[in-house]
Amino acid sequence: MATTSDIKNGLCINHNGKLAQIIEFQHVKPGKGPAFVRTKMRQIESGKVLDFTFSAGHKIEIVRIENREYQYLYQDGESYVFMNNKNYEQVNIPGTMVEKPKFLMEGMTCNILFHAEEEEPIVLELPMHIISEVTYTEPGIKGDTATNTMKPATIATGAEVRVPLFIDTGEVIKVDTRTGVYVERVKNK
Repeated sequence: MATTSDIKNGLCINHNGKLAQIIEFQHVKPGKGPAFVRTKMRQIESGKVLDFTFSAGHKIEIVRIENREYQYLYQDGESYVFMNNKNYEQVNIPGTMVEKPKFLMEGMTCNILFHAEEEEPIVLELPMHIISEVTYTEPGIKGDTATNTMKPATIATGAEVRVPLFIDTGEVIKVDTRTGVYVERVKNK
């Protein structure tokens, strides 16, 4: 069992029965009273950021987490099948763990956080950006570009994003997977 003196940024702990990762911390020794550790931590499963203060010497339970790269293969009913790039082992990820399944593309490399002792997947992280072809969008009207107007477009994964009026069907674009927002047009090579 570790204590508050072992706290560092990035450390994963079991806090109130849930896994949390330390984002930042500060050891405080006031002039009067006992020392304490003020922390800011993110719950791994929900993503909530919590502020919590531990008294000095408080026992904490450290949890070992591993970040592994997996390649997305296909959807199998309510779950998604990923393959480890190193040993070709496959793992099924439940659909509830995938935040934005509309951005998954076959062959895409994703990071999966695993609880190291239990070999249990905890969080699936999509890449920050994807590059995809626009499969359908209404044509833009010439001269209708006085303001920064956007129109809906469907990309190859089936997701709908808002794109500028100059984007046409068949063009390749870059999309931010965290927000679902158009980033830029990609030149064909």
